[in-house]
Amino acid sequence: MGTNQNTKSAHNESVAPATALAYLDPKYWDERFSKEEHYEWFKDYSHFRHLILPLLKPDSSVLELGSGNSKLSEELYNDGITHITCIDLSAVAVEKMQRRLRLKGMKEIKVLEADMLDMPFGNECFDVVVEKGTMDVLFVDGGDPWNPQPSTRAKVMAMLEGVHRVLKKDGIFVSVTFGQPHFRRPLFSAPEFTWSFECSTFGDGFHYFLYTLRKQW
Repeated sequence: MGTNQNTKSAHNESVAPATALAYLDPKYWDERFSKEEHYEWFKDYSHFRHLILPLLKPDSSVLELGSGNSKLSEELYNDGITHITCIDLSAVAVEKMQRRLRLKGMKEIKVLEADMLDMPFGNECFDVVVEKGTMDVLFVDGGDPWNPQPSTRAKVMAMLEGVHRVLKKDGIFVSVTFGQPHFRRPLFSAPEFTWSFECSTFGDGFHYFLYTLRKQW
């Protein structure tokens, strides 16, 4: 056990950033993904499966934002959701995930290099959009969480506007985060969005939040 803990500690040190601002640097992610095979932000799928699976149908078209080296798409696939598109800004992460999925025979899952702030998809083309910890990265230099800096708010709104645009009518945006409702609600409830707002929690001891936003029109 001691050896495993030491190995895990050394691995974490090798990929951990010197400061949180590094999370905004694409070079940091390329370097990290070149060393790291798998990491789950905010717990793995098993902890919130009971919350997200009822929102999905076997023929749901799902977009995952900032897929990194997460196995979320694989877990959804194993639960019968096969129409999945993953995007990430890191070419390293994309190439490694493409290879991993190919070896597992999950050829239906598409993995693309793309920016979630400028998504290369048409309007109303996904039933569900999922992000897990990806939006949180945009807040690392946001300053006061009650009143984020204008540059931070602009990036977050660009992301949300893109999500709203690619969702079909009655489509669902699922956001998994540690951002509390009193910080997230003002952004999700901006007047340009037509989605409803629901919040659930999961986790033992420390709670994470799963927001469900259903597009009305």
